[in-house]
Amino acid sequence: MLESNNPIGVIVTSFHLDDQSLGLDWLEERLRNTDLIPSQKPLLDGVSEKISALAEAGVHSLGDLRAALKTEKSLISLSRRSAVEADYLQSLRRAVNGFFPKPRAFKDINWLNEKTIACLDKLGLKNTRQLFEAASSGVTGLVKETGLDRSQLRDFMSISDLCRIQWVSPNFARVLAAAGFESAAAVAHADPETLFHAITRANEGARFYRGKVGLRDVRRLVTAARYVP
Repeated sequence: MLESNNPIGVIVTSFHLDDQSLGLDWLEERLRNTDLIPSQKPLLDGVSEKISALAEAGVHSLGDLRAALKTEKSLISLSRRSAVEADYLQSLRRAVNGFFPKPRAFKDINWLNEKTIACLDKLGLKNTRQLFEAASSGVTGLVKETGLDRSQLRDFMSISDLCRIQWVSPNFARVLAAAGFESAAAVAHADPETLFHAITRANEGARFYRGKVGLRDVRRLVTAARYVP
């Protein structure tokens, strides 16, 4: 697996955080330490009291919470048991789901050619998570099994690692890699202003995307990367 340092002390060797090992105190800390987007700022209103109410209702880990918020029916049930408003829980569900970016299917990445996708597919590697986890056997084995060039495969491994960061799409992962930040750990340890200018230079002439990513968004990105295992 691609090596990455963990700046927040949660020791996990997987694509995502282990939600069963994280308590609701971890969730509260993350919400408080994150520059939340405007629609999520109300999550901080009475957050300690709401977290305590959820714990009293039998929710003790982030995994428990994800399970309780999975369906509308279970969410309503939790709202009744805990007396935490359903609207708050719906917003909390969106925030928590964002901590676990979905694996990106290679067939949906428009800059990957069909031959490359076929090489990965013959090993059952259909998305970024599967490639990230397969990398635990080392690059050499995958090079032999896929027939892909070593440098090309390492690029895909880098993209798969970067896509573990909240908000990072495969296309934006290419920007980060082109800017010299080739892993989630590199983004986590980056100075936000340095990263911001590096991204801007890498995307000069709209090489990867149009529009602008602001410094505040880059700061959020660095914070999110710090929570990637």
